[in-house]
Amino acid sequence: MVIRSSSRRGRSSLGCLVTLLIVVAIGYFGVNVGEVYLRYYRYRDSMQQAAQFASRLTDDDIRTRLRAAADSLGLPEGAHDVQIRRREHSVVLTNEYFEHVELPGYVREIHFQPRVESSF
Repeated sequence: MVIRSSSRRGRSSLGCLVTLLIVVAIGYFGVNVGEVYLRYYRYRDSMQQAAQFASRLTDDDIRTRLRAAADSLGLPEGAHDVQIRRREHSVVLTNEYFEHVELPGYVREIHFQPRVESSF
């Protein structure tokens, strides 16, 4: 009968744990950043839809719709201030706001400037 002695140091388990911890941290903070950009793209889609129907809507109606969209997405107050420029057969909607993203050790401010133009 042969008895084998296994000497496991545990290094490979610790290395795997550290790698897993790093991947989880990157994923966690990546979701925070990704969520901010997802809200931006959804808000920009709302702006695009409002611009497409601008020939039938007043400026106040457009602002009301976009304020409601910004509120439902949880955007900061700056997203409520939409500038509307009408031309003969087109409309331009612009906006500017900042989002705060918490990263390890500091808070990053991301500047968004959605701009949408539509012809009618």
